[in-house]
Amino acid sequence: MAFGSSTTSVLQSAAGHECASCTSRYQELKTSLHRDLLSKIDLEKLTTLQDVRARTQVQTVIYELISAANVPLSGAERERVCREVLHEVFGLGPLEPLLQDASITDILVNTHRRVYVERGGLLELTGVVFKDAAHLRHIIDKIVSNVGRRVDESSPMCDARLDDGSRVNVVIPPLALDGPLDVDSPLRPQSDRG
Repeated sequence: MAFGSSTTSVLQSAAGHECASCTSRYQELKTSLHRDLLSKIDLEKLTTLQDVRARTQVQTVIYELISAANVPLSGAERERVCREVLHEVFGLGPLEPLLQDASITDILVNTHRRVYVERGGLLELTGVVFKDAAHLRHIIDKIVSNVGRRVDESSPMCDARLDDGSRVNVVIPPLALDGPLDVDSPLRPQSDRG
């Protein structure tokens, strides 16, 4: 797996911020690592292990794959990509950090590039992005299949609950006007939406 011969980090740009091509290469790296990881591990055996033990074993494989990829990453970037691939395997991908943030009461996913959160009664645009629309759809399918439901064009709406009790509303095209996913946490104080 080659992402160019540059010795600069996959995430670096001249201004010190993530540039569009750097973000694209980073997404490609994560996708490639995730695909390689799934080809190396036995998912059947993984489900029989305790969560901490399974995560530790998968994390070890991810670090091995990162090293084998020969992609220039700092230590912090290696940790970040490992954490994000773990979120893909064991959680809800890019939504995991938002779900773990106790100050967030609502998550609104409008497109794979536009994710908002409600914090203190105010909506904020986040920097969270999905690789593409198919990645977002995969996370939606993961949520609804976990409760034995499905969502598709013939059944474009679904209500579900996450393991933590958070309520999830999914509305996809042709009904979706402003976004496919809304996650409300009943465990946190909700703002008055009147």
